Amino acid sequence: MSLPHISPAKARELLQGGAVLVDIRDIDEHARERIAAARNMPVSKLCEGAVGEGHAAIVFHCKSGNRTRMNAPLLAKAAQVDAYILDGGIEAWKKAGLPVVLDTKKPIEIIRQVQIAAGSLAFLGAVLGYAVHPGFYALSGAVGAGLMFAGVTGTCAMASLLKHMPWNLAAAA
Repeated sequence: MSLPHISPAKARELLQGGAVLVDIRDIDEHARERIAAARNMPVSKLCEGAVGEGHAAIVFHCKSGNRTRMNAPLLAKAAQVDAYILDGGIEAWKKAGLPVVLDTKKPIEIIRQVQIAAGSLAFLGAVLGYAVHPGFYALSGAVGAGLMFAGVTGTCAMASLLKHMPWNLAAAA
């Protein structure tokens, strides 16, 4: 089942008419940057018939619109009222000149931390393999293997490790 896509202007109009805005991104993403009126309900925690009671409609959004598009059937089942997808997500909202709350004291999202760490380790392995000893190429290979494992299994050891870093623990508290 697909949900209708609406523009940021139409979403704002619906919000003024009693709709609820639901941000399906993870908690860390929502904490760093969000639309002020949005409620955070990560897609992984949504269940059937869980959203929208007492509201005129629901507008779901994510960062770019891709996650909401991919999860439209689940979002439709979770909605108790008419539901829509904010086309282009929070990025389109900002591009339309609508306000967001940005908290730069919150750490960047875990997935971006993983990308930075994995990219740094792979690059370091390549540089050290070339400049110091070919054995360092194994570091790049290990990072690549870890990323493949994460993609296949849906679990990421690096993300689990990063969630326990002091900057992320302080933000979660």
